[in-house]
Amino acid sequence: MRRPARPTGFYVQFSAGLDLTQNARLHAFHRALRADLLPGVTDLGPGYVNLFVEYDESLVSGAAVRGWVTRHLRGVDGAAEVQGRLTELPVRYDGPDLPDVAARTGLTEAEVIRLHSGSEYHVYAVGFTPGFPFLGEVPEALRLPRRSTPRATVPFNAVAVANAQTCVYPLPSPGGWNLLGTALTTIYDPNRERPFLIAPGDRVRFRPSQGETPPLPTVRETWPAEPRWPAFRVEKPGLLDLLMDAGRPHQASVGLARSGPLDSLSAHFANGLVGNAPDAPLLELTLKGPVLTALRDVVVGVAGFGMQPVGQPMQQGFRLRAGETLRFTSTQIGARAYLAVAGGFEGTPFLGSCSTDLIGRVGRPLRAGDVLGLADLQEALAGFANLPLGLPHHVTLRLRPGPQASPEALRALGRAPFRVMGSDRMGLRLGGPEVPGGQVTSEGTPPGAVQVTPAGEPILLLADRGRIGGYHKPAIVHPEDLPLAAQLRPGQAVSFQPDLSGTPDDWARRWSVWADSAAT
Repeated sequence: MRRPARPTGFYVQFSAGLDLTQNARLHAFHRALRADLLPGVTDLGPGYVNLFVEYDESLVSGAAVRGWVTRHLRGVDGAAEVQGRLTELPVRYDGPDLPDVAARTGLTEAEVIRLHSGSEYHVYAVGFTPGFPFLGEVPEALRLPRRSTPRATVPFNAVAVANAQTCVYPLPSPGGWNLLGTALTTIYDPNRERPFLIAPGDRVRFRPSQGETPPLPTVRETWPAEPRWPAFRVEKPGLLDLLMDAGRPHQASVGLARSGPLDSLSAHFANGLVGNAPDAPLLELTLKGPVLTALRDVVVGVAGFGMQPVGQPMQQGFRLRAGETLRFTSTQIGARAYLAVAGGFEGTPFLGSCSTDLIGRVGRPLRAGDVLGLADLQEALAGFANLPLGLPHHVTLRLRPGPQASPEALRALGRAPFRVMGSDRMGLRLGGPEVPGGQVTSEGTPPGAVQVTPAGEPILLLADRGRIGGYHKPAIVHPEDLPLAAQLRPGQAVSFQPDLSGTPDDWARRWSVWADSAAT
């Protein structure tokens, strides 16, 4: 069985602050890298001032990736031009933070609207969530910091400001910006031939308008309504049953999550039990499993934690005859299990993957009456097993110094256990000792980053994380420990073991390559 990915990366830094010319160079560099992708490089995330290069260290060495980056930096034009289309967006200025923004800036609400809509904004980056445009620069009089604690949900099409930036939230999501109004044009829809209305390098103007908020885009299905070889009918869904494959690589530049299984080790194990390729489409089950009826004879494998099949072995392939029902009973250990079927589940890919992305409205949880089919008719023997997977009673995650690492933040993370206060596929909100945090110019978020808000609250980012963020990331979970993080249950305690070897200067060099220095 192929070893699961070990994601890591570094930033190529073009400037210290917002700079139109350097941002144009950054996007020219991004296009050059995409045109000559190095095998093992899994994504490229352009931000305002830097580009995050993500790669799988089980497939390619860091030295090879840095050599590839350096070679392309030598060919980047130092005077790249700012290009792009002009898009005008009508906005109903009715945001809940508009009165507060006016009070804090000493302006009237009408003056806030006039200043915000009177500028033409450059699209520095697209990310955080699908199609989310980072626009600059906001007039000086309107520059206010993000909220110290982000909202759990920002409404669809909200228009907001933070520091020198403004944006549109294309979908409901968490967010910490100050909400001014509502855009009346949909800028992301996975059902359109061109899902994204705005691209990096474009220009945007906001026009004060009145009208109804457009409808939220419908969910794009990720399996066919009429499968070729029906395999299972859903009698009763579990808590959260999602179709997953390897995920959606090379979509950070438009803000789509990588997605894929949170516990890639268990997912690969499940596929191995039935003779599938490691990344064949399977089901990720969370905390409580579904009730499924087999519509044909199939060989099934279940691996992971949080539940077990009734009357069938865990972590061993078994046969179901047509008409038999598969049920699960919950356990109190772990959170996610993976159900694979020989031949894999049939999917309808979006941008190369049938993985579910709940934030991006790509795919949905199983519902009663759904029928899932096979991608291929594949013979498999029941009874195959491998070394059993285990889960420690108390989870300790190893930490590497992150992009904004400091000894104080790393020591605070390692000082005492934290508790999972909230969890979803984007990340885990942790309660415990206060950790030094802060804000940075919005940039790509590495896999497994521990992000810390100015209020000192850590959030461990998972596979569906926002692709761009503006909070400190003092630590990164060791890639081999990400499957353990995926198995943490709400309310569970978790400890961190930070690696404090080296100096802050060593940590900074590990994370950043300056474009001009590398090109010479």
